[in-house]
Amino acid sequence: MASRKTALRARLFGATALACLSACVAPTVPAFAQTIADLAPTVPAGSQMLLEADTLVYDNDNSTVTAVGGVQIEYAGNRLVAQRVTYDRKTSRLIASGNVEIVNSDGTKIFSQEIDITDDFADGFVNALRVETADKTYFAAESAKREGGILTTFNNGVYTACEPCEAKPDKAPIWRIKAQKIIWNGQKKTVRFENSNFEFFGFPIAFLPAFEIADPTVKRKSGFLMPSIAYKSDLGVGIGIPYYFALSPTYDLTVKGTGYTRQGFLGEAEWRQRFNNGQYSLKIAGMSQADPDAFDAGTVDRGDNGDNRLRGMVGSKGRFELNPRWAFGWDILAQSDKNFSRTYNIEGYANSVQTSEVYLTGLNDRNYFDLRAMHFQVQEDALDGQPGARADKQPWVFPSLDYAYIPDMPLAGGQLSFNVNARALQRTELDSDLFQDNFGVDEPTIHGLAGSSGRLTGEAEWKRTIITDGGLLVTPLMAFRADGSYLSTNNASLDAIDIMAGELGVADDVRSSLFRYMATLGLELRWPVLFSSTSATHVLEPMAQVFARPSEQNIGGLGIPNEDAQSFVFDAASLFERDKFSGYDRMEGGTRANLGLRYSGSFANGWTTNALAGQSYQLAGDNSFAAPDLVNAGAASGLETETSDYVALAGIASPNGFAASVSGRFDEQSLEVRRAEVKVGLDARPVAVSARYAFIEKQPLYGFNYDRHEVTLGATARFNDEWRVFGSGTYDIHNDTLVKNGLGFAYDDECFTYIMTYTESRETGKPNEVSRSVGFNISFRTLGDFGTAPNKF
Repeated sequence: MASRKTALRARLFGATALACLSACVAPTVPAFAQTIADLAPTVPAGSQMLLEADTLVYDNDNSTVTAVGGVQIEYAGNRLVAQRVTYDRKTSRLIASGNVEIVNSDGTKIFSQEIDITDDFADGFVNALRVETADKTYFAAESAKREGGILTTFNNGVYTACEPCEAKPDKAPIWRIKAQKIIWNGQKKTVRFENSNFEFFGFPIAFLPAFEIADPTVKRKSGFLMPSIAYKSDLGVGIGIPYYFALSPTYDLTVKGTGYTRQGFLGEAEWRQRFNNGQYSLKIAGMSQADPDAFDAGTVDRGDNGDNRLRGMVGSKGRFELNPRWAFGWDILAQSDKNFSRTYNIEGYANSVQTSEVYLTGLNDRNYFDLRAMHFQVQEDALDGQPGARADKQPWVFPSLDYAYIPDMPLAGGQLSFNVNARALQRTELDSDLFQDNFGVDEPTIHGLAGSSGRLTGEAEWKRTIITDGGLLVTPLMAFRADGSYLSTNNASLDAIDIMAGELGVADDVRSSLFRYMATLGLELRWPVLFSSTSATHVLEPMAQVFARPSEQNIGGLGIPNEDAQSFVFDAASLFERDKFSGYDRMEGGTRANLGLRYSGSFANGWTTNALAGQSYQLAGDNSFAAPDLVNAGAASGLETETSDYVALAGIASPNGFAASVSGRFDEQSLEVRRAEVKVGLDARPVAVSARYAFIEKQPLYGFNYDRHEVTLGATARFNDEWRVFGSGTYDIHNDTLVKNGLGFAYDDECFTYIMTYTESRETGKPNEVSRSVGFNISFRTLGDFGTAPNKF
């Protein structure tokens, strides 16, 4: 097999330093001087050689020059230490003996009792050789012989990437390769092992008659890579063998064949190419499924009647830096069906939601530009049109534009900023839960309308912070935003809007085009007050904001698509946001005030604390959060009333690894908990534990007519620096379901890693339907990885 990383660098560097010695003490030897000249390309010009020895002996009768006693030679970053060094002018051989140690300029160390080599480096012999490379890989051999300046043969050699035990240096490393012969070919740049055994904790576990790896001086070498193993009940056991083609310094190819016991042969190929300003890759995969009936009925993997046999994909990724400011790239997936890459875990394309996109981005100082076309590909096994299927309802986005510009020069002492956002999308199918029954509740929600829609938004903001003599921070703010949008939809979408409007008791107002604007005048006041003592420091910061705006336009209708502002959570983190909606399709209107108190503290013993609490008030105009849109953004958010719910968070951390936080939203009248999250963690080796509890009050408009409670626990225990066990579990209290649980153990050190995991998962409301998986991964440093991708939990 071939590898880009391995040690085995026995280059007998003693000849370099010994040549320097003879050149100094015997300048009349022309052959030796020529050898030094040959080294010139790798030795910095003007390098000086330093020789130290107790005695120098010139033997003209035998034509030898010998340095004896504490010999140390340094030349161009290389160092030789020995008890005796002799140069024989008749045979042109160099002999170093007595605890010979050579340190190469790249950090490689060579140890031997005797080194015998010709002064042209073509031939030589070494006894009891040990090599330690700069990247902490180790090699040893009973003897080594170099012939013709090309082949170096190591007899009874040993290789490992594990550091020797300091307390027991003779103890066998975790893993090593013992070979009768190890042949290094300096011309082909390969290292061959013959009659070798792979030992694990000192025990031989595999006999390898012959295998070959790349010379460590070569970064890229054609050959077999480490195999992989996978298992799925509907695929069977899969063994994959990849082969790497190093075609040139700028491009390469990897092909891989995987045989599955139930589904047959899967072929993959990936082409990669680099340029001065970027790189790209092209990947293809395909197979003819041997047993489609192994998959569940009514799934994409099986097909309508078990006829989904020929399956495949083509994917490409690339990015090019057009100049220091602009970059162009893409990430595209095309496949025979919507679930092939996920089913067969095609690397780089197995996400449950794969975003295919082409983009152009620019960044310069404080200016940002991003233009991209996108298609969201949901990889799922449900057939199109089935309940719960989402892939056929995803839009094409062409394009989406974001542009931000902040002028370098201040305006009236403050900062001016501009933002532009635009989107245009096309959807073929109505995306709505309106006609589906989920947990007994009809959800009046339309996630996306069929047809085409678009919007162009421009926004400008100016703000300035003034610090008064008393420490009060005053920040006036002005902002203006304008939108223009269009919508072209079909009758099914219009009917869905009518039904939703009737259920909510509001008017529908579908328009083919719409222009709207929002002007804002704002003022923020912050007054941080410091309290300090010899043992603690505390900062209290009262905060107040007022934003005066007209009401959101077209607020009472359901005619404006909401594609990018569907996710909405009101908590302490969003309390002081000027516009609390997450995207541009909705805008916050009306005059609103936000009040709160922030606290932070630090103590001499290393403990720290922080807290924030506050409330928001609708002072005038229509409340945007009280008006429904197509996805009911803002419903039951705590902002739909004139006086919002209270929001708060608090946290504490200690220097010994303990940390805890709590956050919540509380009813503005009864203080009843509407939403809460508690986190606790302790990282105190050898034990680390974490716990999380989340509560969300029922939200019928989102399809949840019950309170949701969830608990997640996790723990890791270390027996020593290498061994650890870990586990986690997530429990749905309302549905009395252990949603996910797992257990694993691992060993990891500087040269070897082993991880094994076992997980179980269950769908909410279906506790008896359990999906189980086992993962393991073995990694030998410098050799490669083997196994499955370990489960993470």
